[in-house]
Amino acid sequence: MTATGLSGRSVFLVEDEVMIRMMVADMLEELGYKVAAEAGDINEALRLAQATEFDIAILDVNVNGKVISPVADLIREKGCPFIFATGYGSSGLPEQYRDRPALQKPFQLDALGKTIEAALRGS
Repeated sequence: MTATGLSGRSVFLVEDEVMIRMMVADMLEELGYKVAAEAGDINEALRLAQATEFDIAILDVNVNGKVISPVADLIREKGCPFIFATGYGSSGLPEQYRDRPALQKPFQLDALGKTIEAALRGS
């Protein structure tokens, strides 16, 4: 997939599985995005969401058995777009965020790129 006019934007990535986080970070770079920060647990994600500037976030719904809602709430308050990554389907999203874009794990490069583009254009 080729980079779009939206490439170069920065992404905050929250994923508790290290190998998946590394793979998604590689995919983002291939798409032309910059990873601004990565977190593997809720507390780290909350800290980084407050301290880091980014254009969009990709949030795993279930991070070490905890729902991502507090992080999503903080990012929403910042006015920043975010998308969810989940293996549970849209029914696994926190109820207040079921209208948000979600990537079904495992996802491909093309789906990741299109979902990010749509979220950035919609913000």
